[in-house]
Amino acid sequence: MAEFDVIVIGAGPGGYVCAIRCAQLGLKTAVVEGRDTLGGTCLNVGCIPSKALLHASHSLHEAEHNFAKMGLVGAAPKVDWSKMLAYKDDVIGQNTKGIEFLFKKNKITWLKGWGSIPAQGQVKVGDEVHKAKNIVIASGSEPSSLPGVEVDEKVIVTSTGALALPKVPETMVVIGAGVIGLELGSVYARLGTKVTVVEYLEAITPGMDGEVQKTFQRLLKRQGLDFVMGAAVQNAEVKKGKASVTYKLRKDDSEATLEADCVLVATGRKPYTDGLGLEALGVEIEKRGQIKTDTHWQTSVSGIYAIGDAISGPMLAHKAEDEGMAVAEVIAGKHGHVNYGVIPGVIYTAPEVASVGKTEEQLKEEGRGYKVGKFSFMGNGRAKAVFQGDGFVKLLADAETDRVLGAHIIGPAAGDLIHEICVAMEFGASAQDIALTCHAHPTFSEAVREAALACGDGPIHS
Repeated sequence: MAEFDVIVIGAGPGGYVCAIRCAQLGLKTAVVEGRDTLGGTCLNVGCIPSKALLHASHSLHEAEHNFAKMGLVGAAPKVDWSKMLAYKDDVIGQNTKGIEFLFKKNKITWLKGWGSIPAQGQVKVGDEVHKAKNIVIASGSEPSSLPGVEVDEKVIVTSTGALALPKVPETMVVIGAGVIGLELGSVYARLGTKVTVVEYLEAITPGMDGEVQKTFQRLLKRQGLDFVMGAAVQNAEVKKGKASVTYKLRKDDSEATLEADCVLVATGRKPYTDGLGLEALGVEIEKRGQIKTDTHWQTSVSGIYAIGDAISGPMLAHKAEDEGMAVAEVIAGKHGHVNYGVIPGVIYTAPEVASVGKTEEQLKEEGRGYKVGKFSFMGNGRAKAVFQGDGFVKLLADAETDRVLGAHIIGPAAGDLIHEICVAMEFGASAQDIALTCHAHPTFSEAVREAALACGDGPIHS
């Protein structure tokens, strides 16, 4: 029976980062992972492969729509789907092998197989039981199911199947207008698929700033995505290799059916804790399936911790990473900290969408006085030069103190630009602090400074 200071269950972004940090802090560490490769959902069938396909399809879009404007004349490239998938798989391989290297470098033991916790301080993998002073559950999440919709990962698929379709479908129905549905829907739309998004609510990307939601949907419509809003999906059936999706409009209960070559079910994710034996251990579980933890990520059972998608909070890889590092610090007797008020969210479509902190809707609900600084990318020289003038930066600051409360960006490189705001918020900066900071010209980041200036006397280029 092997003994460890820490055994982490799951090698996704939360788990592998936690393990590396534990090892760096001098703890004898092992990680349980049943996949053939490390990295979890994110690296194998999520964040990384989807970004590869987003990049490839965006490059095709640029060739079809913008190359000629720049004097790059010639026929637009044709899509070799098998080669595109091979490129995606190569990207996955590079990343997963990179984590294997980091495990070896940090002397982390990989316990290959699926784990369970038969008793406090024990982790069972296969027929072997290993001792651990501390156990960290980083088991991640799985796609949520929908009544009347049976996934076969061939015609009716989750994001996993959508990343490995045998061919580019002519038509696709996406159930759910959240991050996953819109990212993968935009991939296939650029590759020539007729995409229809069916959403239960009246607005896409629930919880996002309302102004961004409207602009985002308008830009996606321009790219060819159709939307059916306020629609409750009743069922999806497959006949002779084709799918039909029946939905009911909430406003009048009228029913309609859509036919498609492929249906992508993107209705969110739920914690994956099956087979861990948590109930028998007495680990407290919340109503929606999340593991309940205290302020130090410890469960109701001493010595057992949980992080990432398995607990409450946004299901984001970087949130899991932060928690992984923090819980490692706690186990090592140090102070682990995560600022949940400054966790950015990004949608990697074109244009990208990013946000951090409060939305206008939240501030209104709280009755908090605030001011808005907004700047359009049409006023940004760099954005116009590369055909990305759509969108804007929106900065929210306290009406009295000028302290930055949140930011919402739709436009080029939004996922990178948002981090300037994250750092500012982490240090309690004011909008004026950002406005007084010199930004290089010409860069997209100047739009952030202009939005900060708009919180004061006004932007320069608007």
